[in-house]
Amino acid sequence: MLELYQFELSQYSEKVRLILDYKELEYRKIEVTPGVGQIELLQKSGSKQVPILKDGSTYIADSTEIAFYLDRKYPDRPIIPEDPLAKGQCLLIEEWADESIGLKGRKAFIGALNQNQNFRTSVLPKETPDLLKNLVGAIPGELLDVLGMGVGFGGDAVKDAKKGLKQDLEALSLILQNKPYLVGDTPTLADLAVAGLSILLKFPEGSYLDIPSQLKGKGIPGLADNSDYDIFFDWRDRLYADYRKASTSNSSSTPNDDAAPTSIEIE
Repeated sequence: MLELYQFELSQYSEKVRLILDYKELEYRKIEVTPGVGQIELLQKSGSKQVPILKDGSTYIADSTEIAFYLDRKYPDRPIIPEDPLAKGQCLLIEEWADESIGLKGRKAFIGALNQNQNFRTSVLPKETPDLLKNLVGAIPGELLDVLGMGVGFGGDAVKDAKKGLKQDLEALSLILQNKPYLVGDTPTLADLAVAGLSILLKFPEGSYLDIPSQLKGKGIPGLADNSDYDIFFDWRDRLYADYRKASTSNSSSTPNDDAAPTSIEIE
């Protein structure tokens, strides 16, 4: 069976999970513990960044490379068009989504984590030691914001990312207004990348992710709750309903009421 080394809340891991489900490939998720687990992964695969796919004795790193590998090795239900124009559009959108929705979504999400200590601990992988969870939760949000400024995740960077995401969602909503998919009449890598990478903007309602039930359907204010982007999120949710398999893990069970918030707030 295919094995996917991942973080459950990694958008790039979700991009791969959605591709695997669309292709109807069976796989086993292996949650990587931050720090120690990444060192072990580096020793096995030569990379410490998730996602990494293991197929037999072969390790493939990077979500885009994994997508290309899966389409070559498992050609049923192809995700890269053969038509040159459609293929070019598909690859262009996929690359744009990685660099735009992926990176800006992460910045906006980190801004949300900085604002809420309980939310910060609730999204850590379930295998994270309690001591590390307590340490992460105890860090003041103001300190995280100051520290984030030095690595591009400060308050201004979060605001700029959110502004850019609004433009992205507006553009996607316009494209999808009268089209079933971004490229052609069947899903392609472009659709699966954009949909998977959007999870941090608004979590899907269904049991697709191993997250607390309070987080399902919630998202970043101004994005997830903006009716201007309903076309996009409705499209994303239909894609999930059609192709994404429900998680079989029990880790999405509801925690105590004080363990996670019901919304994400960004100043």
